[in-house]
Amino acid sequence: MFDIKNESMQNIAHKLLERPKGIFAADESGGSIEKRFADRGIESTEENRRQYRQLFFTTPEIEHYVNGVILFDETARQKSDGGVVFTDYLINLGIIPGIKVDSGVVPLEGFPGETISDDLNGLVKRFEEYREMGIRFSKWRVAFSVGDGIPTDQAINANVHALTRYAMISQAAGIIPIVEPELIYDGDHTIQQAEEKLGYILYKMFEHLRFYNVDLSTLIVKTSQVMAGKRYAVQSTPQEVGNATVKVLKENVPAEVPGVVFLSGGQTPQQAINNLRAICSHKDLPWTLTFSYSRALQDPSLDIWNGEMRNVPEAKQAFHKLLKENSEALNG
Repeated sequence: MFDIKNESMQNIAHKLLERPKGIFAADESGGSIEKRFADRGIESTEENRRQYRQLFFTTPEIEHYVNGVILFDETARQKSDGGVVFTDYLINLGIIPGIKVDSGVVPLEGFPGETISDDLNGLVKRFEEYREMGIRFSKWRVAFSVGDGIPTDQAINANVHALTRYAMISQAAGIIPIVEPELIYDGDHTIQQAEEKLGYILYKMFEHLRFYNVDLSTLIVKTSQVMAGKRYAVQSTPQEVGNATVKVLKENVPAEVPGVVFLSGGQTPQQAINNLRAICSHKDLPWTLTFSYSRALQDPSLDIWNGEMRNVPEAKQAFHKLLKENSEALNG
C-alpha cells in the first residue's frame, strides 16, 4: 500500500501524476474566496469556507479522479464534521495533501502593469510545520500579463528567480514543488503572442532551475494552456490550443521533469475540458500531462451550493460530473 507520509519524493511525484487522475486546486486565498462568495451573496465566514471545502473533499469517489489536493493554509488546519483534520481526511482516502505557499501577486515596483509573488521569508520554518502535518507537495504561482512591452525581461527574471528559490527550499524540506508560471488569459493577445511569451518564460525558468541545481525529477510544472486572450476577437479552437501548447512544452520543458499539469485560468468548465482533450490527443510525450483546475471544477458547485446545506448533495453531483469528464478527457 502507498504510504503517503513515508514515501520518497520520486514516488510522491509519480503518484501525483498517476493517470487518469488530476490535482484539485482548492487553494484560493481568503481574499479570493471572499470575492467569489460576495458575488453570490454568501458571507465569507470561516465556517462557510470550511463547509465549502468539505463539500468537495467528501464527494463520493473523489479518490478515483484526484491524486492530490492543493490547500490554503486555513483549510489545512480545518476539520471535517467528523472532527478529522482535512489533511488526514485526504490521506485516509489515498489523496496527497499539498499547500499553496506564495502570498499572492503584488505590483512590481518600477514596472507598471507587472507583478511579483512574495513570501519567501520564513518558508523554511513553514515547511517544517507543513511536513509534520502530512503535507507532501507545495505550489508557488507567478503571473504574467501580455500587453504592450510586457512581460519585460526584468519581471520574468525576478519571478523565475523567486520560483527557483522556493523550489530549492521546498525540495530541501522533502516536499515536492509545483512551479506555476501563469500567462493571464484575460487579455487581447493572439495565440501566437501567448506561444512566444509562455515559451520564453518557461525557457528562462528552467535556465534558473538548472543554474541553482534544482532536481528536475522531483518537480512538477503547472502552467497555462496556450490560447488567444479572452478579449481577442478570434478565440482559439481546441485543436489550435492543443498544437500550440504541446509545441511550447516540447521546446522548453526538459524530459527529466516527470509531469506538467494545467491551470484553467478563467476558462469555462467546458472550454477547459475540450482544450485538455485536444492537448492529450498528442501522444508519446516525455512527461505525464494532467489537469490541476480550480474554478473550472468548482464554479458550478459553488453556484448550486450558494451557502445552503440543503444544496450540498446536488453540488457534489456537479463536482463529480466534472471530475469524471476531465478524467475522460485525458485519453485525448
